[in-house]
Amino acid sequence: MSDNGTDRDYCLVRTETPPKADGPPYAACVLCQEPTEYPETYKGITLCPTCEWREAERTACSG
Repeated sequence: MSDNGTDRDYCLVRTETPPKADGPPYAACVLCQEPTEYPETYKGITLCPTCEWREAERTACSG
């Protein structure tokens, strides 16, 4: 296998989460618009704890 970026593991699951905010302002959840635990300045998709849980249930492997 080469190490030039052409061989990729497409089954790799990303588990990166945004950094937690120290205080307000908090980013709004992209699904329900409730405040999240993440800073408003974070770029990307942010979910509130409830929507994060529901998304994890939805995408979990059922075996």
